[in-house]
Amino acid sequence: MITIPFNKPYLTGGELANLSLAQSKGQLSGDGSFTKLCSEWLEYRVGCARALLTHSCTAALEMAAILAGINEGDEVIMPSYTFVSTANAFVLRGGVPVFVDVRPDTLNIDESLIEAAITPRTKAIVAVHYAGISCEMDVIMDIAQRNNLIVIEDAAQGIMSTYKGRPLGSIGHFGCYSFHETKNIISGEGGALLINSPDFVEQAEMIREKGTNRSSFLRGQVDKYTWVDVGSSYLPGEIISAFLWAQMEKAEDITDQRLAIWSNYDAAFEGLEAIGRVCRPTVPELCHHNAHMYYLLVADLEERSAFIQHMKGEGIACVFHYVPLHSSPQGKRSGRATSDLSITCTHSERLVRLPLWLGLGDDQKLVINAALRFFR
Repeated sequence: MITIPFNKPYLTGGELANLSLAQSKGQLSGDGSFTKLCSEWLEYRVGCARALLTHSCTAALEMAAILAGINEGDEVIMPSYTFVSTANAFVLRGGVPVFVDVRPDTLNIDESLIEAAITPRTKAIVAVHYAGISCEMDVIMDIAQRNNLIVIEDAAQGIMSTYKGRPLGSIGHFGCYSFHETKNIISGEGGALLINSPDFVEQAEMIREKGTNRSSFLRGQVDKYTWVDVGSSYLPGEIISAFLWAQMEKAEDITDQRLAIWSNYDAAFEGLEAIGRVCRPTVPELCHHNAHMYYLLVADLEERSAFIQHMKGEGIACVFHYVPLHSSPQGKRSGRATSDLSITCTHSERLVRLPLWLGLGDDQKLVINAALRFFR
């Protein structure tokens, strides 16, 4: 029986009061007062031109694909080692994911391989910040500028992380956050699209409001609203935003506590790495991460399976991800790989994630000791 789960959603204590307040104000649909508070917090923290809350990070990625002008046959360069939403957003527009291998240290897209993957049909690059640790954004932005490409940051795991002092999501043309219950700052489901150029703000508002100019109407800029662009219903309800606001108010405290848990793990497994039994996460010098996850890279698939089974026997849930997209049935139909993606393939079979959630407390010692027993 599992006694230490992989994840346990954390409540700050202010969520239920906010839900009650949202209900008392009589607006439960999107873009109420809590949605505005959350949007303004993101704009202040990130420094973007506009932050639009969405019902998921998937929705934010879909909006970014529309804003990037992805059409049938347009190619989008991205890692294969990512969640399906990264690719789905562009495939839904007729785009073709072009999968590039990841770096062996951070498991982020290997920036040195991007330029060779560019063709006349390339329209965009998606930088997925795995584990809240930044991709090499200066190189990626330089490549994009020289080749007239859009850069979308899939920062689903990256809130409160920075690259050379800049918040993740603020560097590319668009950034996408997730507030899913497995993330650091949560609302059950939820996300946000960060728009870093004012030129895209008006269109983004329309896309989010089913392709209408309703936002302009509510601001009194037009006397009626109508259908002016493609779009969908990407707004979250006000209940989601009310819950999220309680989390945002404690975002720094949440991050500090997660970093302490992460550091405990990292110190505990330093000796195993020194003798070559595991590899610990790599955090480049100029990246400040948010402790979204702690993982180990073990020898191979067989050892990982044995490790997960051992931990389960100790009552501890450990998980792995992802099945590389280029090897999946839909990935083979919709996209193409630029090589054999050897790092992606081997690392996806070696990586195992340990429980990391606020309130883990003394149970973290049990996790560490159980892991050490396996390797000894």
